[in-house]
Amino acid sequence: MLGLKDFNCARVILSGIELMHMIKKGQMKCSGRISLSAAQQFYSLVS
Repeated sequence: MLGLKDFNCARVILSGIELMHMIKKGQMKCSGRISLSAAQQFYSLVS
């Protein structure tokens, strides 16, 4: 089995996957008035 050798690594990866699912479903609310696409919401988290 590759990857997920450490509990912290698994926690980070799974939380990222859950975040992407939330963005895809539209459950993540933007603070501004302009609605952002899923890609724009993801990139706003990165920067």
